[in-house]
Amino acid sequence: MRQGMREGMVLPRVSVEGIEASIAPHVVSDPTKSLLYRPFASFPATVPDSAWARLERAGREAVASSVVAGYRDFLRFMQREYIPAARSTIGASALPNGRAYYAARLREFTTLDVTPEQVHRTGLSEVARIRAAMDSVIRSTGFTGTFPQFVQKLRDDPSFYVSTPERLMERYSVILKRMDGQLPTLFGRLPRLPYGIRPIPDYIAPRTTTAYYGPGSPDGTHAGTYWVNTYDLKSRPTYEMESLSFHEAVPGHHLQIALAQELVDVPEFRRVAGFTAFVEGWALYAESLGKEAGFYRDPYSYFGHLSYDAWRACRLVVDTGIHDKGWTRQQAIDYMSANTGLTLLNITNEVDRYIAWPGQALAYKEGQLKIRELRTFAERELGPRFDVREFHDVVLGSGALPLTVLEGNVRRWVQAKKEGAA
Repeated sequence: MRQGMREGMVLPRVSVEGIEASIAPHVVSDPTKSLLYRPFASFPATVPDSAWARLERAGREAVASSVVAGYRDFLRFMQREYIPAARSTIGASALPNGRAYYAARLREFTTLDVTPEQVHRTGLSEVARIRAAMDSVIRSTGFTGTFPQFVQKLRDDPSFYVSTPERLMERYSVILKRMDGQLPTLFGRLPRLPYGIRPIPDYIAPRTTTAYYGPGSPDGTHAGTYWVNTYDLKSRPTYEMESLSFHEAVPGHHLQIALAQELVDVPEFRRVAGFTAFVEGWALYAESLGKEAGFYRDPYSYFGHLSYDAWRACRLVVDTGIHDKGWTRQQAIDYMSANTGLTLLNITNEVDRYIAWPGQALAYKEGQLKIRELRTFAERELGPRFDVREFHDVVLGSGALPLTVLEGNVRRWVQAKKEGAA
């Protein structure tokens, strides 16, 4: 980070404001109060009783001498050196050789040879398409006001929000259990590894997205985890819950990542490596499978699904707008507010993420569009011989891949099916 400070490669100031709140909880006077001490407070039955005292003492000393001391130094560095050196600009184009840097990040995250301008135009087209569908859903509810008025109605209506974290977790759990029962209609092969659902820890929840997935262990000893944000419940509308769950858990991240971890006869890195365009593209595509599995029956939930799709389309516009076209932070927030049903807290957190992580947010929509393009191709080429379960098994059957390699796999499968039928 000091090398970056010398070369002008530093984060924007908006990306490090308030960062102390995620460091300070680890700086404690009593090592037993550290979050990283918890494994030493109790031991599994496989650890003999005679070793408990020794291990607890060693853990307490390690936390005090390494963890606490290290976080204290890091906090001091951030406060005294890095935050004062953070830049006032937000776009990657403002960095040294910034436009070339952004173009490289774009190729890395999408695995495609596309330019910022091409991505920006694709985003504008997708936003327009999805907005038309959202307008149609609004009309179907009988609402006669404008798009912003409808979105404001959703944000203000208490019937779309729960009152307790426990109720929020229950709603998510029911959605996922229902989807579990529909997976065999969409996939020929399912992972052995299960997943659970847990609340995001309080000390990171205010600066964290609505939910995320934590992979299980490749050896099968730890399940995957769907982490849900229960902070600020008035920013967690129920009409987004189905789409979000399908993205982060099943048939999204958990299904794809667990299947990759269980691959056999491949090099180890193939089981754990990830290409963002594939991993996030699949998860976004998986959101649309909710319709095929009998979800989104409520028009508000379907609007929430379309809003999530518009959110990822907006990313193509906003990310390239910020890092290639000189957009301001407020310009990006306003664009997303005008074209999605997301709460303002989520939109602000998302825009700040795009500022700090140039190009990563482009992978979702680019990956989804490629998978959808390949499915349309296979359906057209195979006609009545097309089997969605087999198509999904082909897409997921080799782990995460560059999108160009995935396309080759699907095209070979289609050709083989046609030749077999002949």
